[in-house]
Amino acid sequence: MEMLLVLLLTQDKPVSYHRDVMPILKANCMGCHNPEKKKGKLDMTTVALMIKGGKEGPAFVAGNPEKSLLVQQISGAEPAMPEKGDPLKSEQVALIARWIKEGAKDDTPAAGAAKGAPAVYSALPVVPRLAWSPDGSLLAVPGYHEILLHAADGSRIVARLAGGSPRVDSIAFSADGKWLVVAGGAPAQFGEIQVWDVAGRALAKSFKVSHDMLLGVSLSPDAERVAFACADKTVRMIAAADGKELMKFDSHTDWVYGTTFSSDGKRLLTSSKDRAMKLIEVSNGQFIDDVNKLLESILCIARHPKENLVLYGGALGTPRIYRMQDNQGRTAANNDTNLVRQFERQPGAVHAVAWSPDGALVAVGGVGAEARLYRVADGARVATLTGHEGAIFALAFHPDGKTIATGGFDGQVRIFDVKTGKLARSFVPVPVAAEEKPAEARSKGP
Repeated sequence: MEMLLVLLLTQDKPVSYHRDVMPILKANCMGCHNPEKKKGKLDMTTVALMIKGGKEGPAFVAGNPEKSLLVQQISGAEPAMPEKGDPLKSEQVALIARWIKEGAKDDTPAAGAAKGAPAVYSALPVVPRLAWSPDGSLLAVPGYHEILLHAADGSRIVARLAGGSPRVDSIAFSADGKWLVVAGGAPAQFGEIQVWDVAGRALAKSFKVSHDMLLGVSLSPDAERVAFACADKTVRMIAAADGKELMKFDSHTDWVYGTTFSSDGKRLLTSSKDRAMKLIEVSNGQFIDDVNKLLESILCIARHPKENLVLYGGALGTPRIYRMQDNQGRTAANNDTNLVRQFERQPGAVHAVAWSPDGALVAVGGVGAEARLYRVADGARVATLTGHEGAIFALAFHPDGKTIATGGFDGQVRIFDVKTGKLARSFVPVPVAAEEKPAEARSKGP
């Protein structure tokens, strides 16, 4: 402790919690002291929660590192914490002690605070998702800190909806087209659900959930509930009106990637890296059953537009359609009783699936730089959509069923004719700044 005081007195620049202290705590302490584990009933993911403390009291006393439990636990020849792993370096301990000595100020930026201006792009970002408005007039494309609304023909950007989440993973329009719901966040920092007023181009509501990314968002048929998957292995459902948590489901053992409501909104189906699609009773959060035989990590799902059938794509590359019902008929032989149809194996992992509006066709894309269209009735491939430069992560049929939009690694959005499989048009979804040439090069001309 004497050494710490010497170090405290020899430094001038104030310590920043967000820049200097938080990275140390995240790397060494938050693995055990987070909302899910709370070892010793202590959550260290925010300054406020450290002040609240655990069963031993507050983690620190502002202005007094010598009486702060945190400093006591990480100091000395044989520090008590971290319990597992190497002790903190002396300079790390000194930095934390200095921060406390200086008053333990919290300079963390507000989680998900909206950016003042739209992003400026120097390169094309990956297109993770696409969504058509129900009337087919708009195509929503995620960007950095924003969602871009494009005219249906890709000729212009109609609006840029700039929000707080640097990453947007999933988007969904309400059935009436009034709302656009967004799931995203900042990895290992926060998750956020945004609800946008489409006509007003305004953020109507924003709800911070979890300390990691939110994925796979879906809306109940009445648009009153929002379900989403989480990187923390949970599935959650909130009220769209006020963000009140209606359900937290934690039976998955790995990242959850997708959610979808049944046609009547009474059940919720989830999909995960743990290979399971789990069926949940919405009214009470009760787990009903695993719908499928556990074969592969499930990376994407889509429900039939009218029926309780779900199409999934996974790590092994064989798309399958399942009934959304319990799987009690599997018996000891682990029969895949809910399997309706499987399609040909793809070139690699499947990252995007979609149903045509009439449910007669499905689209599949992923590793392999092409998307494929299949007839559901017999599983036959009817078209191959080519020309992509890299994996496909997003597929969306236009509401009229005549075209389908694709997006992925190369950052382009392409629109194909469903009947012929030919490219109708393509466009860059974000405004990319022209590269500035050096003054000498400009003066010499071409």
